Amino acid sequence: MKQQVLKALANPSRIFYVPYSLAILNFVVQFIVFMAIFLIGFIFTQGDVAINPMYFMISVIVVHSVLAVFSKRDPQLGQIVSAKVQLFKRKIPGKLAA
Repeated sequence: MKQQVLKALANPSRIFYVPYSLAILNFVVQFIVFMAIFLIGFIFTQGDVAINPMYFMISVIVVHSVLAVFSKRDPQLGQIVSAKVQLFKRKIPGKLAA
């Protein structure tokens, strides 16, 4: 039983070589940024938006590739980021650097 638990902790679930939580976080952040850029462009150009949605897909793929490289070196990267976010939510900024 201990081996199964250790294996689950040592090998977190992944989406295309990136930990699940980081992959979802990447997509959500990229989507919010794209929507903000799209809406700002829509407001300033009064409907003549010249923003190509392909830029969004290219940026998602590039950032996902960078995350895959970093998570290959540190397989617990998703858990580290989620722990830092929990500390930030509890307003403990002194422990964010640890």
